[in-house]
Amino acid sequence: MGSSEEEGGGVAVAEAPEAGIDVEALENEGDIAADYIEGLLDIADFDGDIDMDVEGDRAMVSVVGATLDELIGDDGEVLEALQELTRLAVHRATGERSRLMLDIGGYRDGRRKVLFQIGTEAADTVKETGEIHPLEPMTPFERKVVHDAVAAAGLRSESEGEEPNRYVVVHPAD
Repeated sequence: MGSSEEEGGGVAVAEAPEAGIDVEALENEGDIAADYIEGLLDIADFDGDIDMDVEGDRAMVSVVGATLDELIGDDGEVLEALQELTRLAVHRATGERSRLMLDIGGYRDGRRKVLFQIGTEAADTVKETGEIHPLEPMTPFERKVVHDAVAAAGLRSESEGEEPNRYVVVHPAD
């Protein structure tokens, strides 16, 4: 997969690209996305530096700067919308669906650490009680991080429900 969490520091570690991954195409997606985001920042008169990377099977574009909270929004909802718009811009330019990940001001990285802890704690609860444990609705990104944490704890989890109320359910070991 794209990144993994290490328990000690909760740091995302980039992995070598998987066989069959077209790194050049992902770099092109990142370049298109970076240009699109740069244009939006200019229009909105926001200052920010843009970093582009490829992690696993997706392009990663990060915007860092001093006053970017408005681009994140409450619970990351503006960030999610900007990510979707950026993916559409990449699709329009390449004709291919993009799985690009956009981060602003380190929000996703910080959120990833919190979500990994939530997944770990949910797994611990299920191990103690032996009962399934549903969590609150989450975005696809958030659910993925929780699924990874549950799997790292040796348990199984599934997503249930319909967007935007889709949530993770942690199951006891069989």
